[in-house]
Amino acid sequence: MREHPIPPLEDIGFYTLSDYRASQCSISSPMWRCELLLTHRCNFHCPYCRGLRKDCSGDMPLSAAISVVDYWIQDGLRNVRFSGGEPTLYPYLPDLVQRCRDNNVEHIAVSTNGSAPFSYYKNLIKAGVNDLSISLDSGCCSIGDKMTGGIVGSWDKVVANIRKLSPLTYISVGMVFTEANFDTCIEDVMFAYSLGVSDIRVIPSAQYNKALFKLGDLPLEVLEKYPILKYRVGHIRTQVPVRGLQLEDTHRCPLVLDDMAIAGKWHFPCIIYLREGGNPIGKISPKMRQERESWYKTHDTHTDKICSANCLDVCRDYNNKAEAKKIVREK
Repeated sequence: MREHPIPPLEDIGFYTLSDYRASQCSISSPMWRCELLLTHRCNFHCPYCRGLRKDCSGDMPLSAAISVVDYWIQDGLRNVRFSGGEPTLYPYLPDLVQRCRDNNVEHIAVSTNGSAPFSYYKNLIKAGVNDLSISLDSGCCSIGDKMTGGIVGSWDKVVANIRKLSPLTYISVGMVFTEANFDTCIEDVMFAYSLGVSDIRVIPSAQYNKALFKLGDLPLEVLEKYPILKYRVGHIRTQVPVRGLQLEDTHRCPLVLDDMAIAGKWHFPCIIYLREGGNPIGKISPKMRQERESWYKTHDTHTDKICSANCLDVCRDYNNKAEAKKIVREK
């Protein structure tokens, strides 16, 4: 029996996750969440970022990107995320956003370092983006510039964009903590709170991967405003690891059935698996969902070093609930 009950997935704060999705997941389900990495290029050099595999480098040709997006749309794409590298460096990002909007994709997200001109982000919102996930790894300019690779003035530019964008659409701030910035984590989160963002995602870097115990002292009014932050801090307070599988967790990953991450010519189990240098499930093709079902049936996540060490708490909770509901359906 699990020591910490899994909450309703809707309460976690990630709009792509729900108990309903967990109860229905299969390769015939709509594509609930897909992420397309458009380029390896980035104008920041964050110290914790490993970049992408060499066989995923370069800009994805527009024809290939359209083909992938259309494949997802034909399978009922609900939520899409464009990332990289830095996706705002990809010249055809607005075209892909517009294509998704024209085909009634509910949520169109972009993960960005926040360094593009404000006018560019405003035009993305007009084209259909309704979720911007912006990296902000510090609440002060000196450490902030250091966390972008020593680019002087980068922190000021990102913060100014966040302030102006927060009233316009859903803005979540992603804060990665390492030895370099962990001591100021409370102050950093409080600074993000002052910017008026929609939610705050805190996570230790894969290299650091230590309990962010200090965040347990965040004020209640801040946690009540932000579902994702409240969920993660709740785990920190009860000593539930943010990263890594526990003995009681399922050995299967049903998330791969209606979720997809693509970079270069390949589709990967998830975005974490991709970023940690894991091997793809296969090449981009009309058979991707069948290949993902086969991976799901045969892959033991507990014996996979990447899954066992890096699977995030939210993915664990989804997979455990999806597997439990699958057992109920099959009885």
